[in-house]
Amino acid sequence: MGLLEGKKAVIVGVANEKSIAWAIAQAFRREGASLVLTYANESIAKRVIPLAESVQAEKALPCDVRSDDDLRALFAEVGKTWGGLDILVHSVAFASKEELKGSFLNTTREGFALALDVSAYSLIGMAKEAVPLMKGRNGSILALTYYGSTKVFPNYNVMGVAKAALEASVRYLAEAVGSEGVRVNAISAGPLKTLAAAGVGGFNYIAGHVAERAPLRRTIEQEEVAGAAVYLSSHLARGVTGEIHFVDSGYNIIGL
Repeated sequence: MGLLEGKKAVIVGVANEKSIAWAIAQAFRREGASLVLTYANESIAKRVIPLAESVQAEKALPCDVRSDDDLRALFAEVGKTWGGLDILVHSVAFASKEELKGSFLNTTREGFALALDVSAYSLIGMAKEAVPLMKGRNGSILALTYYGSTKVFPNYNVMGVAKAALEASVRYLAEAVGSEGVRVNAISAGPLKTLAAAGVGGFNYIAGHVAERAPLRRTIEQEEVAGAAVYLSSHLARGVTGEIHFVDSGYNIIGL
């Protein structure tokens, strides 16, 4: 029997086969979970729907995380389909390319608001709809973050601020929903070549530096993040909440 046998999981943020969210979806399915995947628009749907079918996902549903109406509709459909929910994975982040190069001083008001809305507030919006479906089920909410939330990385700029807000939201949500038996955690993954990473100027330099300096002397793989996600979403982590769990070959412990 798998670690997630019989669990119902919604995974938000699969963009293509290189997504961390996709590796998590595959790992969850191997461990026995039933899945619902989401897509933001029709162009992404063309990639996500075939992936959902390949893991026998219950459904692939549209959801623009900037829309409260879309979030309500998504979780209403999940409630109709399953009658409850055990796991929610938030793997969503966005900032315009113009905000991810050059000086942080050039951050625009509009760019700041967009990055914080999509990358951080969306977790709160999802939790509002998901938690009522998790009551009595020892639910787990899991977000994906990055070390640029607490340390300065070239060109990460407003996304670092958004990830800091996301991590603070994880802690506040953990306290807010703990009385319902719901846990909230995040994984801080090392640099991976994903669609999101492609938008960060100098990404290859950052990844190369991590590979040289991390205790394990390498970067990570999507499957390693997925393994941590299985643990944090399973009964093995039933006493863990409000945590930022690093999967980065140990880079975060290095000073000089």
